Amino acid sequence: MGVTNRQAPGKAGRIRPLGVPGVDPEHAVSRKKGMIHMARIGRTVAAAFDPGQQLRHNGVVKTMTESSPDGKTRSRVLALLLELGPATAAVLGERLMLTDAGVRRHLDALLAEGTVMLRAPRQQLPKRGRPARVYALSDAGHAAGPAGYDELAASALRFLAEHGGPEAVQRFADERVAELERKYDSQLTGVSSTDRPAALAAALTSDGYAASTSERGTGVQLCQHHCPVQQVAAEFPQLCEAETAALGRLLERHVQRLATIAHGDGVCTTYIPITSTHNGKASR
Repeated sequence: MGVTNRQAPGKAGRIRPLGVPGVDPEHAVSRKKGMIHMARIGRTVAAAFDPGQQLRHNGVVKTMTESSPDGKTRSRVLALLLELGPATAAVLGERLMLTDAGVRRHLDALLAEGTVMLRAPRQQLPKRGRPARVYALSDAGHAAGPAGYDELAASALRFLAEHGGPEAVQRFADERVAELERKYDSQLTGVSSTDRPAALAAALTSDGYAASTSERGTGVQLCQHHCPVQQVAAEFPQLCEAETAALGRLLERHVQRLATIAHGDGVCTTYIPITSTHNGKASR
């Protein structure tokens, strides 16, 4: 018994092709012509594209990405995290004049690329609802900032430690900060002890440390939001210890290092008491 393509009684219309219910023959022909046209365009583009040349021009792609609106905004987000340290989306959005949804979209992209990470929020009084997510620069994010050393420096210190022992690394760290100390001391000449923390923060910022000061209780807190020697200092803490001692001498106070980026904290934080007995003299 043959198969026929019947249409419902009382309904006029075109006869549909067998085996393809609901497809209009004219639409099918039009769709086929469109596919042929797209195939021709594809062949034209492929002929114009020379992989041997275009794939080497990745600098053009990078420039376009960084100059795009999203790329510029994400660079501003990274710069602000460098300045502030760990922060919530609400704080970042307010400073950048972006909506919560807008800044979260950029933060999600930065999380995906690995330059930003989530940090546990600081302990606060319990509140209703979920705690706000806190964002911070990852190691890759810090590495994207101004950098003073690279893997070559770490390799050199490993060699020094292996052949000269820990004492040789300590001498290197002391000599390194001695150079910085001489430089900063000349910039702090004539600056009062009260104004020294802010002046030192400005000097550190000029060398890529993104430093700031704020009053905290009975003292001043010096925050360095970027560490040019972060990767090396994580392996050789002598660099941080020597730097802390140098800060105390420059500020003429006994300072206390509370946190360091090299040890996994978001910011290098140094507490400076308002009064001290440095050299037996009380000072503010």
